[in-house]
Amino acid sequence: MSLNGVWLPIITPFKEGKIDYKSYEKLINHYTGTGISGLIPFGTTGEIPTLSEYEFEEMMDKTIEYNKGRLPIYAGVGGNCTANVVKRAKMAEKYKIEGILSVCPYYNKPNQNGIYSHFKNLAEETSLNIIIYNIPYRTGVNVTNDTIHKLAEFKNIVGLKDSCGDIKQTMNLLLNTPENFSVLTGEDLLFYLTLTLGGSGGIMASAHINTEKFVKIYKDIKENNAEEALATWKELYPLIPLLFEEPNPAPIKYCLNSLGLVDSPELRLPLTEISEELKVKIDKVLTVRESVKIAG
Repeated sequence: MSLNGVWLPIITPFKEGKIDYKSYEKLINHYTGTGISGLIPFGTTGEIPTLSEYEFEEMMDKTIEYNKGRLPIYAGVGGNCTANVVKRAKMAEKYKIEGILSVCPYYNKPNQNGIYSHFKNLAEETSLNIIIYNIPYRTGVNVTNDTIHKLAEFKNIVGLKDSCGDIKQTMNLLLNTPENFSVLTGEDLLFYLTLTLGGSGGIMASAHINTEKFVKIYKDIKENNAEEALATWKELYPLIPLLFEEPNPAPIKYCLNSLGLVDSPELRLPLTEISEELKVKIDKVLTVRESVKIAG
């Protein structure tokens, strides 16, 4: 399966300590009409570390129900114990999803052989497609391009969410991408650059806001209209750094609440709502640049 375009690592809305499924359904109905290529629940943006096993299964059921088959779904399934990741991947197989997004094992800092063995074991134990997530500034270890090329030989390892933080590594991979393998940026600020170097698209938290413009940039680049894409990118750019000035997804939840897409900007500890100073900064940009039609 070829992975292209704008993929949304959708937030988990909370209200009074519980998952707000009314807002979640509203979000899914809204984003299915924006032109995105797919949904990815249970990522870091979805605050997966704070969800219980019961909430994971309940929310998976709700995701399938609300989506109604309109978009492909990749669920966040990762961890630093290979056996536990395999167990959760097998659990995910019972749902009608296309695959999983799985982060490189974190904290225990495996070497490249350990990283390869982890994903090899996962690929051999699940029938689901796998997108590897490389984000060394969170995990403590980088997945090298050599390891990516070896893992790409597995039929169901279909892509990479690239947040390696090293522009040289990113460019080398984009210029030497394995066959039938998708490189999707996870660095929102590198979306335009990634596309111009032949990247497949992006998995970007900031695409919660101005979603159609992200999609337009992707389409314009693929139609060799880089100048038009750059003009749109210049419109989008000022808001993106603000969405990561404080821990993600707090700024995005503030925006979505301001736009009426969720009932509350609530997060679960240890994350907290954004500062008043950041609210002022976001409001100045958001009120000028964003207008949404709320579906559902």
